[in-house]
Amino acid sequence: MSDIRNKRIYRVTFWGGLVNAILVIAKFAAGVWGHSAAMIADAVHSMSDFTTDIIVLVFVRLSNKPADEDHAYGHGKYETVATTIIGIALFVVGLMLGWDGAVKIYRFAQGEQLRTPGLIALIAALTSILLKEWIFRITNKVAKDVSSQALEANAWHHRSDALSSVGTALGIGGALILGSKWAVLDAVAAVVVSCLIVVTSVRLVRKSSGELLEERLPIEIEEKIKDIVCRTDDVTDIHRLYTRRIGNSIAIEMHMRLPAMMPLVEAHKRANEVERHLRQEFGSLTHIMIHIEPTK
Repeated sequence: MSDIRNKRIYRVTFWGGLVNAILVIAKFAAGVWGHSAAMIADAVHSMSDFTTDIIVLVFVRLSNKPADEDHAYGHGKYETVATTIIGIALFVVGLMLGWDGAVKIYRFAQGEQLRTPGLIALIAALTSILLKEWIFRITNKVAKDVSSQALEANAWHHRSDALSSVGTALGIGGALILGSKWAVLDAVAAVVVSCLIVVTSVRLVRKSSGELLEERLPIEIEEKIKDIVCRTDDVTDIHRLYTRRIGNSIAIEMHMRLPAMMPLVEAHKRANEVERHLRQEFGSLTHIMIHIEPTK
């Protein structure tokens, strides 16, 4: 199962990286020939996308290394680290695009005439929107299928690139249709898109940093754990439930109460039954630690 998961992640990331490499070259060329600063900024965004594709390929491979003497819980948090890096990269790109747009708006307000971009820049922007939205959809689907946060983060990086291209297309199209007096539309759209990118990056970093800091799982998941455990025969109660995420798997530790006079062999069977039910629900890689106590 792990090999299949890795192959799906590598395959979709490879195709995303290939599309990004092509777009970087095409956007830079269109930005230079079409005299569009927005398109050049969009090319920089695609370059950051290409970089995160490489990060995903490296860190997902590291995260799937089996547990060893120095890493008893495995290497799953490499994937969490990758998500954090991608989120920070998105944040920086969003700020750069927003700052560039804000400077252009200020210059326009001061009376400076912004240069009207060429048609080739608009064609490049529309092509980027179609390709990046397609890559986002297939990457996000695989990310959900294999429960990969790093891949999901990369998928949203693809969509942020598509959104930045939307802003670029609106600005370039507005300037071409309405004339050079409306060239500022390019900058306005860039600022709006940069805000969307920053919001997405904050969400990703918030989620991954919570995992790095051993944040507990959502309360609804813990309630589901309690329900699964307490449905097992002879289990009267659980307490001291501790949960956290390790990459694409989770860890569960708890104290479980069983009848005081139950033989050790039977108690062991109940604990195994609980572990089996939990792994059926949350995956075979779920780390489970159960401390058995007698019912009061």
